[in-house]
Amino acid sequence: MPRMLDVSDAVRAEIGDEEADRLLTGANAPGSYDCTSCRTPGDSEQERTSTVLFVGDETAVLAFAHAGCLPSQVVQVTEEQLQGAVRSIGGEAAPQEYQQEQPHRSTPEPAVLGVTSGLVLIEGELHPALVVEPTAPIARPGATGGGDDFLPLLIEQGFMPVTALDAVPPVLHGWSVLLAVGQLHAVLQPGPHGHQPVAWWQAHQPLQVTDSWRAAANKHQQVLMFAAPVGSIGRQPREDLLRDALDKAAANGRLVAAALPLAGT
Repeated sequence: MPRMLDVSDAVRAEIGDEEADRLLTGANAPGSYDCTSCRTPGDSEQERTSTVLFVGDETAVLAFAHAGCLPSQVVQVTEEQLQGAVRSIGGEAAPQEYQQEQPHRSTPEPAVLGVTSGLVLIEGELHPALVVEPTAPIARPGATGGGDDFLPLLIEQGFMPVTALDAVPPVLHGWSVLLAVGQLHAVLQPGPHGHQPVAWWQAHQPLQVTDSWRAAANKHQQVLMFAAPVGSIGRQPREDLLRDALDKAAANGRLVAAALPLAGT
């Protein structure tokens, strides 16, 4: 029986037309599966299902997810992380998505910001979080020394250094996270001279978030934003690995955070 599978062009390019067609006709696709994102069962015969290809240095693993949780995509990981991805296919949650976008134009370095969404457990409660990490050092405007001022710049904006993820960071008023129609659109910062907020980070295409992430955001009416310098977090295929990376960055003094009010639903 044909499966209700989504195979993106990127996944097709990696696995080849023949294998993609075999998946679409049901030859190599499972009927039931555990969603690599939300951990709940899915059925590719009954509901739209995304193919998610984890690609390591030498090997690749194909996983399946509810189309409402993750779009079909290729996720680049290290070979070590690929073993974590294999375990995530067995039912452990994965971060929702990783996307790179241009940072605020006041930073002249040719860096982009990697933004990962996931749920973070703090004080016994799950909180929606965004983890931001640039792909290169961020220099202060006009600086010529080649240093990394990403965290100092954010601290000047009101973000607080975090040494342990044992408490919810304070609210940073004037900043917000824009959700619209259940999708993540932007992180907003105060406009100059008290004007309307402007985008500090804006998604090139709105990012899908899981129902559980959106529910947590609506419950708390805020999103926790964590930021770390390049090389501190990396691309993590599961939320437990993402949490481990956050804990290590905090212990090493390489993490700042704030709670940003939710704009939209």
